[in-house]
Amino acid sequence: MALTGRAALLAALGSIPVGILEPGWTGILAVNAPLALACACDFALAVPVRRLALTRSGDTSTRLGETADVTLTITNPTRRPLRAQLRDAWPPSSWQPGTEIEASRHRLIIPPGERRRATTRLRPTRRGDRQADRVTIRSYGPLGLFSRQGAHKVPWTVRVLPPFTSRKHLPSKLARLRELDGRTSVLTRGEGTEFDSLREYVPGDDTRSIDWRATARQSIVAVRTWRPERDRHILLVLDTGRTSAGRVGDAPRLDASMDAALLLAALASRAGDRVALLAYDRRVRALVQGASAGDVLPSLVNAMAPLEPELVETDARGLTATALRTAPRRSLIVLLTTLDAAPVEQGLLPVLPQLTQRHTVLVASVADPHIARMAEARGNTEAVYEAAAAAQAQSERRHTAEQLRRHGVTVVDATPEDLAPALADAYLALKAAGRL
Repeated sequence: MALTGRAALLAALGSIPVGILEPGWTGILAVNAPLALACACDFALAVPVRRLALTRSGDTSTRLGETADVTLTITNPTRRPLRAQLRDAWPPSSWQPGTEIEASRHRLIIPPGERRRATTRLRPTRRGDRQADRVTIRSYGPLGLFSRQGAHKVPWTVRVLPPFTSRKHLPSKLARLRELDGRTSVLTRGEGTEFDSLREYVPGDDTRSIDWRATARQSIVAVRTWRPERDRHILLVLDTGRTSAGRVGDAPRLDASMDAALLLAALASRAGDRVALLAYDRRVRALVQGASAGDVLPSLVNAMAPLEPELVETDARGLTATALRTAPRRSLIVLLTTLDAAPVEQGLLPVLPQLTQRHTVLVASVADPHIARMAEARGNTEAVYEAAAAAQAQSERRHTAEQLRRHGVTVVDATPEDLAPALADAYLALKAAGRL
């Protein structure tokens, strides 16, 4: 049997049988004076862990699905070289499954009075704040027979931001916005209240837009064109109650709502509108107000990052009162919530007139694509029953949406992949119609 260096040394010193030694052994198995002396010397020459100085640097934020590098700087102030193994502990959701051991462990050799860096690469699997736990160091003597072990607290926080996957839709929505603003050759105008210019009447124009005074002064029929209103106020309201915790695919509904809200915020800020955010269930979870156009998106992303669904029923009256205080002047209130019958009929509908009499209200909800697949399933008895249940769920959802529309509410109901562009299209349609 081939012997490792430590095993051969112990065998030479007359210790226990070599066959039961393991590479990671660090205990005292001395049975005679030479072995005890070797272990004592090895222990004495191992650098004390408590004398090491540790500091951190690196990334403080990253988007979900991307990586963040956090660097530990270890200083050895002693007169002995440090030979060590280091474990940089973080919460399990800081890495992809199965990669923690490789990513968090480092081997170090630091000469006396010098420093070295060890970089831990995180790849978080959940939004929110990830805080470093402790750094555990095992310092070995020159013979590797004995080690000292200790831990240091080196605080550091990495904020994991929403991924904003719907950003890919932003160029096409901005192109449509430029058409509404008349900055492209399409020259489409919204029926807003901000006068833009006069042009010649063409068949199909609204006769109410004819400027009779200008027509009397010219030899053509002149119509007014209107620029869609700018500097409108938009309040994004995220319902963080229990219904937002329902998972659609691999993520909760709240994440899809956040993604849609971010696309709308990016679009509205480019349109010159003012955007605010309110996250609420039974109390305010996040509030962003007064951010400039250039800061609104980073402010929203940072505020959304630590949000998690709360397993409580949303207080619709409290949400409405808080929204009215947050938006004192006429605004577009975008409520990202559920279209389930019970929460809407018992919670939202009774207080909805308080919002609609002062504001334009848009309700956006995440639909489960699995329900649509179930409704189309056939082939056996079980599939038929599932299709019937799915059809009933879809019917109830359509009925709830129709109730909201009868109160003057615009409703967007779409799957997670389609919710963000559908919500942006609804905003553009309201802007073109002059309803903001």
